[in-house]
Amino acid sequence: MHWIDPTCLPETRGKVTRFLLNPHGELDGLVIGSRQVHFPAHLSKRLARHVALGDVVRVRGVKPRDADMLAAVCLTAKNGVLIVDEGPHRNGAKHHRPHVARKPMDACGEVVLSLFGPKGELRGALLDDGTSLRMPPHAAAQLAAYLSPGAHVHAWGHGVKNRHGRTIEVDEIAELVDAPQTA
Repeated sequence: MHWIDPTCLPETRGKVTRFLLNPHGELDGLVIGSRQVHFPAHLSKRLARHVALGDVVRVRGVKPRDADMLAAVCLTAKNGVLIVDEGPHRNGAKHHRPHVARKPMDACGEVVLSLFGPKGELRGALLDDGTSLRMPPHAAAQLAAYLSPGAHVHAWGHGVKNRHGRTIEVDEIAELVDAPQTA
């Protein structure tokens, strides 16, 4: 979103409680409070250098109509470093996704947050153990009930785990019928 002037956007502040990974193991989001903040993967390395779990950050971004999330245009780290999305081809350099070996993984637990893409399209869920479940928007739309907060699910697929978190590209997902009921 390099064409948007971030100073004209409202600012949201919050404590970073979780990082979100894309299927290549790069940071592509974080959670402040109970809100997802999405940013493009080409900002991953810079964000990892300047933001840590527990930091209070300031975010200027765009909120899609149908999703409680922000697509970040600019983040300000606790030390004042400004991280601005100037596009993936800044200074003529193209962003290259890292090659990571994805391993078979599964996860089960309660969905605590639905995850969205930058335009507000449903793309997965965050489980209570911190695992991100990811899938294409067309699949997520059909499985929206499984990806809503409060749902208890078991998911299988291929994923990556690193110091920032764990994400699984979902191949199969099922509702846990023996999950504890909340009052």
